Amino acid sequence: MSGGPPNGLGGADLNLLLPLQVLLEERNVTRAGRRLSLSQPAMSAALARLRRRFDDELLVKAGRGYELTPFARELLPRVQHTVGLLAVALDVESAFDPRTCDRVFRVATTDDVEVRLLPGLFDLLRREAPGVRVVVSPLAAGERTPQRILDDADVVLAPAEVGLPGLRRPLWREEMVLIADPDADHPALAEDASAATLAELVHAGVSLGPGLLTAEERALGEAGLDRRLRVTAAGYLALPHVVTGTDLVALVPRSVAERHAAEGGRLRILPPPTGPIPLTMCCWFDRSRAHDPQDRWFHDCLERVARAQAAPSASGNIEGRAPVIHPTT
Repeated sequence: MSGGPPNGLGGADLNLLLPLQVLLEERNVTRAGRRLSLSQPAMSAALARLRRRFDDELLVKAGRGYELTPFARELLPRVQHTVGLLAVALDVESAFDPRTCDRVFRVATTDDVEVRLLPGLFDLLRREAPGVRVVVSPLAAGERTPQRILDDADVVLAPAEVGLPGLRRPLWREEMVLIADPDADHPALAEDASAATLAELVHAGVSLGPGLLTAEERALGEAGLDRRLRVTAAGYLALPHVVTGTDLVALVPRSVAERHAAEGGRLRILPPPTGPIPLTMCCWFDRSRAHDPQDRWFHDCLERVARAQAAPSASGNIEGRAPVIHPTT
């Protein structure tokens, strides 16, 4: 990091605070200008002043786009928090009309959630916010810390059990099930199998990266069980195909198993011998985004789509407006 915030407010131009926030969120001068109704030259001039102010490039070229410098990544949540506090202190709410919004929302999630939510989300945005765009990235991309995952995305769609350091709003609840090839000889999958027999099987599973536990990893860890993982994937949709024709088993969300079966796939779908493994899918976000009206609107959109896309097998969507839940892990 080449720069850092100067001591005190001497010489600070608070008129640059909102351009700073939007530039760091959008990572693009043109989009930031559109969002603030400013010309590209005006936004470029603001970026130049901010670079001089902080003695840091803030945005650097990366492929066809731009990415934040390490200093800018640290700065963004502080700027968002400051802008939110100012709005509360001044009792103002940013004017926001979804019909004219052209923001890009960055979402990190797994493949099964992407398939389940995105069709409904894109249909909702087409009707209510046609200028809004969504960029989805894999949750398990690279060796990122949990905080870096939150910093890199506006929203992370992941189970409550992963234990991200931000805030979360629950979207739906379901359970994990055990899947296996119906022709495989698995004596340990008998109806009277005990929890310990699960450790005797060879598994395919999902890894979300360092510092993040899946619902099944947390449940098995609490039961003192260790899986024998032979195949590790970044998402759940591949696992029914992986176990087919093999002696592997896998723990997946029930909606994934039933989607595969509905599409003609052959699976044994069994309750885990450990007992129920609940999964609560959540919309996670950094606490600095809690007061932004655009972010709150987008969270509401995700919640509306989750209700509409409720799987018949799920143990039930959460009724009413979902609260923001502070992390307990």
